[in-house]
Amino acid sequence: MSSQFQYREAALPDLKGVASLFDAYRQFYSCEPALESAEAWLSTNFTDRRSTVFVAEDADANLVGFTQLYPALCSVDLVRYFVLYDLYVAPSHRRQGLGRGLMAAAQSWALAAGGARIELETARDNVGAQALYETLGYEKDEVFYKYSLELK
Repeated sequence: MSSQFQYREAALPDLKGVASLFDAYRQFYSCEPALESAEAWLSTNFTDRRSTVFVAEDADANLVGFTQLYPALCSVDLVRYFVLYDLYVAPSHRRQGLGRGLMAAAQSWALAAGGARIELETARDNVGAQALYETLGYEKDEVFYKYSLELK
């Protein structure tokens, strides 16, 4: 990890910077640009404490990456855990260890918050992210299938 970057928990004053990254992240997953909606979603997450966001900040205090975790419960194991739902680094700052730094910040925080584990999903073709997760010790689930039902 490069020492030229700082990793910290985001707060409401970071909203606009995080929203810009969040909107770019959503576009990466083929969503239409929607900066105002992204900002509204994050604003609610911050004010209602629905999620915890970490940011990577460069030497000039520009936000260049983020990750977002949501709390969850596992009734089988009787534990609290966290779902790392979003991880994004600005294209201009990739391949510099920021994803790894954000993942480390999330892991430290989740452990301190009493989490038993962190779970995540990624697209099957996102091999760069898969490689990162595997080098960090994440294991691909080969036992359970994921199902989804749209409620529209």
